[in-house]
Amino acid sequence: MLGPLEIHQPATAAEAAELRARLGDDAAIYAGGSELLLAMKEGLGRWRHLIDVKTVGELHDLREDGGALAIGAAVTHRRLERSPLVGARWPLLRETEAQVANVRVRAVGTLGGNLCFGEPHSDPPTALLVLDARVVLRGPRAERALPLAAFLVGSYETALGGDEVLVRVEVPEPPAGAVGAYLKFGFHERPTVGVAALVVPAGHLVREARLAVGCLGPTPARLPRLEARLAGAALAELERGVDCRDGGFAELDVVSDLHGSAEYKREVAAVLAGRALSACAARARRAA
Repeated sequence: MLGPLEIHQPATAAEAAELRARLGDDAAIYAGGSELLLAMKEGLGRWRHLIDVKTVGELHDLREDGGALAIGAAVTHRRLERSPLVGARWPLLRETEAQVANVRVRAVGTLGGNLCFGEPHSDPPTALLVLDARVVLRGPRAERALPLAAFLVGSYETALGGDEVLVRVEVPEPPAGAVGAYLKFGFHERPTVGVAALVVPAGHLVREARLAVGCLGPTPARLPRLEARLAGAALAELERGVDCRDGGFAELDVVSDLHGSAEYKREVAAVLAGRALSACAARARRAA
């Protein structure tokens, strides 16, 4: 049972932020509800007030703005999956969004809700990390921007203030010629491991490589040691397959849970990283 609720429908993000500040811990932001309502039904959270941000028009914006993709917090996973703009210029994000949960969840769940819930076993944050995304937060008086890595603080914990709402996610356009891949593995409803890779070719070599792994610990993480090692590598070597086990996985904060032991998840992540890099190299060769 959800219990008695009062639903508030603000017209602006500033009004939503003011409601959060005034209602305090008795209020929760409601958009798609795919995470929030489940938590409430399971008795994991009790709020007397829901602030329905679907009524805030700007949170539904999806547009290119100054070379970056601006994604309103209430944009659904399904809309991102099907957007011609996202598919053409941010294909790694489209590929990731197409793998979120199932089509029913993607049709109602929002990117902003996904990020604000802070679920460790989640797909979008991993891809957004290699895409150098940032979030824009609105308080009662002003906006502030944070890199995604600074916004995701821990398991079910973010840097969102008690008087703020997430307004949009900004994703810079990848470098020219960049190719990406997102791979995941899991036995349960949520992924055990997710790996995102982005490779920028320079002829037959790698000019830049970015890798992030998610679902292993409280937040997704980049692999700077592996990224540095891959700079200058031959694309043909990546396509044949590289061993990524020494790429910094041992230093990651990995949690043993029902999805597997820390050692198991590190091994799966290293294997998926090699496969994602191979997929990137193959895509780069076909695009050449």
